[in-house]
Amino acid sequence: LHHLSLTTPARTSSPRYVVNSRSTQTVCRAQKQTSGEEDVAVVSRRLALTVLIGAAAVGSKVSPADAAYGEAANVFGKPKTNTDFLPYNGDGFKLNIPSKWNPSKEVEYPGQVLRYEDNFDSTSNVAVMVTPTDKKSIADYGSPEEFLLKVDYLLGKQAYFGNTDAEGGFDSGAVATANILESSTSNVSGKEYYFLSVLTRTADGDEGGKHQLIIATVDNGKLYTARLKPETRV
Repeated sequence: LHHLSLTTPARTSSPRYVVNSRSTQTVCRAQKQTSGEEDVAVVSRRLALTVLIGAAAVGSKVSPADAAYGEAANVFGKPKTNTDFLPYNGDGFKLNIPSKWNPSKEVEYPGQVLRYEDNFDSTSNVAVMVTPTDKKSIADYGSPEEFLLKVDYLLGKQAYFGNTDAEGGFDSGAVATANILESSTSNVSGKEYYFLSVLTRTADGDEGGKHQLIIATVDNGKLYTARLKPETRV
């Protein structure tokens, strides 16, 4: 389990989840993973593989109609074998989306090409980002943990800019933390993928956590990143 802290460095207008620069801390500090977090990691991986399994199809050929509307929009099409999820065909990628989620026009991240959210809870959502890259493979970003540091904006930004000594295990000056519950790599048809399961917490009084599941790969000069926030909260 790796731990990242959200700090409030001086002269920064939009701080985000970054590594504390104090010399007493390392880039990723290992912490013991509790039994509860281990269970969360297992559930997170299962959900990620269900919802984001289509990401393994990055680079596959998609028909123009599917690319424009997605197969999820074909409500009069043939019945799906699994009605809990609907396959979505994007421009160069595929993924499975919960059938009760709706498309959203909100744009959170650079290069965002898709966002779906839960009908009843917009904090549960999935987004896909496609951005140019000079990397030939996702491995060129380093380890999965090093890759996360380069896209830490996916974890959100804080709105508080003052000094604080929050309780609940937060470092001095930090109002949010991000714990990597699990990270792994996989190779599908010669293409390498990174998977990360992250638990983010904020010093908002209830000290609850929110899962963020990330899968990423590189294909033909583009970085494909899918970020999922499931409804599970701890």
